[in-house]
Amino acid sequence: MTLFQEFGITSQLAGILAIDLGIAVILLALMRYMQGWSVKVNSNEELAVRDNFAFGISTAGAVAALGIVLTGAITGAAAHSYLQEAIGMSAYGICGLVLIKLGRFLHDKIALNQFDKDALVLQGNISVAIVDAAAAMATALVIRAVLLWAEDLTLNTFIAIFSAFVVSQLMLVLLTRGLEIAYSRRNQGASLQQALVAGNTALALRHAGTMIAMGLSFNAASHFMEYAPTAYIGNLLGWLLFSIIMLLVLTLLTKVVKWLVLAKINLSEEVEQQLNIGLASVEMAISIAVALILTGLMA
Repeated sequence: MTLFQEFGITSQLAGILAIDLGIAVILLALMRYMQGWSVKVNSNEELAVRDNFAFGISTAGAVAALGIVLTGAITGAAAHSYLQEAIGMSAYGICGLVLIKLGRFLHDKIALNQFDKDALVLQGNISVAIVDAAAAMATALVIRAVLLWAEDLTLNTFIAIFSAFVVSQLMLVLLTRGLEIAYSRRNQGASLQQALVAGNTALALRHAGTMIAMGLSFNAASHFMEYAPTAYIGNLLGWLLFSIIMLLVLTLLTKVVKWLVLAKINLSEEVEQQLNIGLASVEMAISIAVALILTGLMA
């Protein structure tokens, strides 16, 4: 008995693991280069010659997002053959890559529609890059939740994935609009998007934490629904209903926790006026921590 066999790793399982890892590495590399191709620049030059930190942050978000999706594809029972495993891993990975890119496009054109994100990232706007990276990761968390929720590799699986994707983009837009309204009321009609353009990194970190937390809340919502392959409308409405409920619960709990953890601190003034990155980082951590706790409780 070999060491691998002692831990239950057969030659077939080792081969499947190698296939999954190989495909994952190829897809991650592809995502990295697609960041440059999509805006018609050389990614090597942006990252290592111009030292464009914003482009690096945006690229990091995209690569991390695809990694998150791939964990959903890898998790579960192994396929019965090497070919089947390669097809499944590739299909889920490419689907995730396409939806992440589509999600970023929709987020740019609908949620953050007051500026040209790509131009600002190439100019080195770190605040915009942080929000861009967080939006990609939030979308990826939703896709991962659906991959773990759905079963088998069929057309119905991809319909379920796309349904949840549509809901996630709607929720990101609603979340952004809600945050914009709240920001405007606290700052005499000022625009949240223009504050990001102006380089408010603290505001970007808070916004990023809220979006990632929303993505995590989708995983909690998946535990309330039973996968029905052909119930297309039911799945769509179910995701919409439970995602709204989880977002409301998340928002309420986050407010309470921030009020307790950051007592006697004027968060609006510190983050929105004084650009306090440290405090915004704590807010970001609280949002994500609350979402993780909710996910754990619902599992």
